[in-house]
Amino acid sequence: MEEWNREVGDLIDLHSHTYYSDGTSSPQELVEIALEARLEALSITDHDTFEGFDAAVPIARDRGLKLIRGIELSTRYHTTSVHLLGYFIGYEPSAEFVSWLGELQETRRDRNRRLIAKLREYGVAVTLEEVEKKGRSLTGRPHFARVMVEKGYVPDMEAAFREYLDESARAYVERHDPQLSESIGRLRQAGGIPSLAHPVRIFRNDYAKVDALIGEMIPHGLSAIEVYHSDHKARDVKHYLETANRYGLAITGGSDFHGANKPRIHLGTGYGHNLTIPHQVLDDLMGAQ
Repeated sequence: MEEWNREVGDLIDLHSHTYYSDGTSSPQELVEIALEARLEALSITDHDTFEGFDAAVPIARDRGLKLIRGIELSTRYHTTSVHLLGYFIGYEPSAEFVSWLGELQETRRDRNRRLIAKLREYGVAVTLEEVEKKGRSLTGRPHFARVMVEKGYVPDMEAAFREYLDESARAYVERHDPQLSESIGRLRQAGGIPSLAHPVRIFRNDYAKVDALIGEMIPHGLSAIEVYHSDHKARDVKHYLETANRYGLAITGGSDFHGANKPRIHLGTGYGHNLTIPHQVLDDLMGAQ
């Protein structure tokens, strides 16, 4: 596997987003933030697209930052929403996988059209053109929230989600996501390493249920768990580290940085400096390819 110089810093971050999905930083800005945070390696894991990563590659190369190709997929485990990270270390994703991502992007556009109609039922006049200006090639709920704030329907983005956009909110519209097992298989076939993202968000962090899901997904090719995350408390890190060891899975970790869309989350250090991810995590992940 590829080796690189570790002189940039002592930390890594394997979960971040640019403005090509639901972050607010350009690829260049994200690289600069990573360097300021003294990261030695960064993975860009935009939702359903590699555009942010591809744009960042020459910038990171010029600045001496190790960049890992990643992606985040929205999936379903039966009816439960589950996010899945995928890492391509030393491999390019297959043309078939990239084509499948195009299909996922179309389901997102379909959801957006239905969400606009639902918001109108509650007197919120938002157009597809307005949100797509915010979302560039991949428009999601944070871009709806920003337009709603700008037009005065809500005081801030948190209120937009709480009142209209969250899964429990009145205007929520479900996206037709692929099943978790299918997405794991797609990643493995494309040369990627599938990692279960922020497990604390699944089943309201019911350890027994999440562990059962992990055990069920291993035969489908699940390779890793995101043990380190800004949402994880010390007890969660301990539990999911033990779970990964018990199942022989690799470990991933990242801040889930979104820039101004999640201003309390800092690249490399998480929420309130609750995150420290050693480079050994990436070393071990490379060995799991």
